[in-house]
This record gives sequence, structure tokens and C-alpha cells, in this order.
Amino acid sequence: MGLFNDTLELLQGLIRNRCINDGTPGSGHEYRNADLLEEFFEGSGAQVERFEPEPGRVSIAFTVPGSNPTAEPLTMLGHLDVVPVDEDKWTHDPFGAEVVDGVLYGRGVFDMLFITASQAAVTRETARRAQAGNPPKGTVAFVGLADEESGGRLGARWISENRPDAFSWKNCLSETGGSHLPVRDGSDALVINVGEKGIFQRRLHATGDTGHGSLPYGKSSSILTLAEAARRVGALAMPPAYDHVWSWFVEAFHFDPDTTAALVDGSAGDATYETFGELAAFAHSFSHTNIAFTGIHGGSAINVIPSKAYLNLDIRAHPTDTADSVDAALIAALGDMADEIRIEHLNNETPSASPAEGPLWDAMAATFGEFFPEASVVPIYASGGSDLRFARRMGGVGYGFALHARARDLASANNELHSHDECLHLEDLDLTVKAYDALVQRFCG
Repeated sequence: MGLFNDTLELLQGLIRNRCINDGTPGSGHEYRNADLLEEFFEGSGAQVERFEPEPGRVSIAFTVPGSNPTAEPLTMLGHLDVVPVDEDKWTHDPFGAEVVDGVLYGRGVFDMLFITASQAAVTRETARRAQAGNPPKGTVAFVGLADEESGGRLGARWISENRPDAFSWKNCLSETGGSHLPVRDGSDALVINVGEKGIFQRRLHATGDTGHGSLPYGKSSSILTLAEAARRVGALAMPPAYDHVWSWFVEAFHFDPDTTAALVDGSAGDATYETFGELAAFAHSFSHTNIAFTGIHGGSAINVIPSKAYLNLDIRAHPTDTADSVDAALIAALGDMADEIRIEHLNNETPSASPAEGPLWDAMAATFGEFFPEASVVPIYASGGSDLRFARRMGGVGYGFALHARARDLASANNELHSHDECLHLEDLDLTVKAYDALVQRFCG
């Protein structure tokens, strides 16, 4: 129980350090968790390097050199920051790291501090084994990253652009995976995130006349123009974007042949997605580029007609889509209004995916088999973003890896992300740290 207890104590410390990232450069304060990790690794023999592109925004890497320079390396990417909380919506202290009936509560415990703590504990154990004369064959690294919750500009992105050789990007693990699919016939399946959708955030701008609110006659309205643009984009039905990863996901559920065929060949209507039950929204997201309206603004004083207004669109693109194809769909939806609406690009993060094959994939599948020998292993695309996209851009592979008890399916895992009373069953922490330890020993020797 030593490794588990050490991991739990570290995890509680990471939560209590309140590294809240609200998207501003002065938030995050990841140095607190970096300092805690440096203290945790003290005396282990691991090599340590800190990265601080802006004051307080610290990432930290711990490396255990391998004995064989030709052996496969493994790098674990954990992030140190968490999203803000609405404290009045919580029934537990979001930064108290309380354990109640075998469940640990705290902001970031699921996203992704329990994985970060497991990666750190296993890397420290690997370093101690190396000190005792049993080094890994392949180099093992753990990196605690800043700013993941705001796109990684001051964390993984900064390191990949400014210190790309600080550690290996060839084989990377991060959030999340290892939850179970609610297969209809009662069989078991475990998921591994192999890719993530692109993030093409757009802002639609409309303009019009201004003037006093008492004199609207004859004036064009930026708000009415924007409202019509919103209606048209809202009616846009992006076509399904199926590929082999989607097919494997559908087939894992063992639906009846007609339902499976309709979902795989793209002929299924929206009602068919309800077959997935609580995973209906995830399944639809998995197989489509989604457009969400996330903010609208126009005017300030209530008695002034605003001359401009804008609408924010959070667009998550399937790996088969591109920024150009998304913009073309928006322009087509606007139709004869396309010249009236200016499309501003707020963010372009291309989709990324790694193959469900190769040495690291095989090692992950074999590790899952140690704990759940009857489970099949199914690749999926994550609905949100992660630091793994930077590993893939650097030419490596990246997978989401953790392990949960059978009672925690993919829907319940998704529901914990950024939620009120975010929590983790300690049973899942125990499984995850054991799975990481087994994987590191299997893959790196």
C-alpha cells in the first residue's frame, strides 16, 4: 500500500495548492504544485528541470535515464492547473481534498490530478529502482505542465516551441482513458483516447447604424443582423464524419446488425444516437463536427442602438475536418448574408490522432488485460483537448491512459470533468497507479 498512500498524499497536496487557471497570465500559480513535486522527488535520483516562461507559470520535468539508448522512451504528461469553481455550488470544500466513504472530493481531482499524481509516484518509484541498480532500459520522464486548462501556451506549447529537446515526445501518455463502455450484452470494453478534435473557435461580427434608442426607425440593427446569422448557423447540420475509429467504437456495443450498419455507414438519424443511452451526446460529438454558441455581445447603454455585435462559436472539429472546411460550412450556412458577416478566427487547433497499434498501444492493451482480462480495448477520440496534441505535432504518439473500476463507465467519467463536487473513487486511484507501474515496467523494462 506504500505506493498508493504516497500517491494519495501527493494528490491531496496538489488539490490543496489551488492552482486555479482562469485564462489570464497572472493566474495558475503552478509553481506551488511544481514546488510540491520537487519536494516529492527529493533524494530519488531523478534529473529535474524547471520551465518558467512567465512568473509563477512553472512546468517541471523529472527524468530517469534508460540503460539502453536504443530502447523505447516513455514520457508522461500531467498538468498542474485546474479550472475555476463556483464554490457555492459545492457541498464539499473544493480545495479541502476530503475523503468521504472512499471518495476523494476536490477541484481537478479527476481532471487530471489523479493521473498527474500517479505518473509522478510511478516515476519516482522508477528512479528509486534505478538508484538501487535496476534502471529502466528506456528513458522514463514525467512532466508536470502549466496552463493546460487554457490551451498550453505557457506549458506544453511553450516547451515544444522553445525547449523541444528537454524530453522525448516519441511516446507520450496523458489524460484520460481506462473507463468502461456500457456494452449492451454485458461484456466489457475499456477505452483509450487516441486522438482529439480540432478547436476552431470563431467570432461572427455584424455591424449596423447607431443612434438614440428612441429613434430606431430607418436604422439597420447589428443585433437583428447577428440574430439572423445565428439562426442560419444554428440550422447548419454538419454531416457525419465517420472513420475506422468510429466503426470500432460502434461495434464494441454489440447493437443489432441494422443499428450498427446505420451508425457505421452514416445513414443513422439523430434518434438512433439515443441507442447509446447516457453516451448519446458523446457519440454524436465523436462522429460530428460540433458548433456551440457560447457568447453574444452587443451594446452597453440601454438607450443606445449598438453599431456592432458579435457571437462566439466554439467549434470542435472531427479529425477529418480542417479549418478551411469549417469556414466553408459557415459561409454556406450564411448564404446571401456572407458578405455582411465578418468571421474572426479566435483559435485554430488542428485535430490530431495516433494509430491504435504499435509498441505503446500493445503495452497499454496488455496492461489492461492484467486487470480486466475479459475486456476488449477500444480506441476513441476525446471530446475535449489535451496536451497530447503537442506530442503528436512533435512527431510522437499520444494516448490517454488511466484505469477505472467496472462501475465507472465513460459517461460517468465525462460527467466529472469540470463539474461541481468533482470527485474520484479511491478504488480508481489504486487501479490507475498500479496500471501505470505495470505499464512502465512492461514498456521500458
